[in-house]
Amino acid sequence: MNAVNWFEIPATDFDRAVRFYEALLGVELKREFFGGSDPNGVFPYEGESGVGGAVVQAPYAKAGHDGVIIYLNARSSDRLDSALAQVEALGGAVLMPRMSIGPNGYVATIRDSEGNRVGLHIPAGV
Repeated sequence: MNAVNWFEIPATDFDRAVRFYEALLGVELKREFFGGSDPNGVFPYEGESGVGGAVVQAPYAKAGHDGVIIYLNARSSDRLDSALAQVEALGGAVLMPRMSIGPNGYVATIRDSEGNRVGLHIPAGV
């Protein structure tokens, strides 16, 4: 079982936030409307056992500097480095550059285009 099964990243400007994460991680987010009117940009995930999540714009979700921190899978060492190199051009900031966490791989922390603090992670050996 995964420790996390869903996450939401609040967005003030939904389209800007979706573009930010698509470019940062090299993935396409599926645009959906949950509850009829709240836009969601759903990250790719595998089946019912995968961890899912979305960029959301909803009255209950407020973007902010010191909210919950989640770690997104950067997929490879090259992709992590590429993501960190483009954060500022995408409207974000690198808060903590790539750092080894020993046998668990590497992490970095960024501030996204909406002001959220988000972690990026790759397992060791990728």
